[in-house]
Amino acid sequence: MTDAVRRTVVVTGAGRGLGEAMARRVAADGYRVVVAELNEQWGARTAAAIRDAGGDAEFVPLDVADPASVEALAAALRGRPVWGLVNNAALANGVGGKYFHDIDVDVWDRLMTVNARGPWLVAKHLLPLMERPGRIVNIASDAALYGSPRLAHYIASKGAVISLTRAMARELGPEGITVNAVAPGLTEVEATQGVPAERHALYADNRAIARPQQPDDLVGVVSFVLGEESRYLTGQVIAVNGGFTMH
Repeated sequence: MTDAVRRTVVVTGAGRGLGEAMARRVAADGYRVVVAELNEQWGARTAAAIRDAGGDAEFVPLDVADPASVEALAAALRGRPVWGLVNNAALANGVGGKYFHDIDVDVWDRLMTVNARGPWLVAKHLLPLMERPGRIVNIASDAALYGSPRLAHYIASKGAVISLTRAMARELGPEGITVNAVAPGLTEVEATQGVPAERHALYADNRAIARPQQPDDLVGVVSFVLGEESRYLTGQVIAVNGGFTMH
């Protein structure tokens, strides 16, 4: 992709971990990247690192739980066509461990607000800016496919992302916008450092590919789904987890 036809891709939650890895790959593919991140220090650092590597990136603060913040993101991008949206921002660290009947209502509501409502809200406000054709990639989780125990609110939120993906794909197909979900497995990033040892062991014992999952294992799939060659792929859930789940 040359500078003359460089397209804009927004990656939410791109300050660290999987989001940062995806933002870096998107930039390496030649896109102009909008690093949309709640933590200003992380977001600015990611955008600067991309620019230092020769890419095109800018940081825009974003809290996907705050409608005003999402509206501000759309306002900041007004006048610039958006080719792609990677809905990655989510609460994932320190969310497991309790049985479903022990989860507090405020904890449940907070996680659903960020993980399930957030992707819908961002897509809602960026849709008027999107190119036709265009690409939306929602980051789900293979936990919603496996049904991991003591993780009910997280699984429910990521299951909602999968269902939202299918509904959006039906509605946006006539406009040429594809909508797909990518469901990573347990990946070695900051957000999973607090995951209980038994869950790490569960994945280690049941992956077909017997090694820990790294962020770079996911980014190539996201790159493909954002690209031209995925133009006839929509409404799908692509699990990238070394064969932990198979569908």
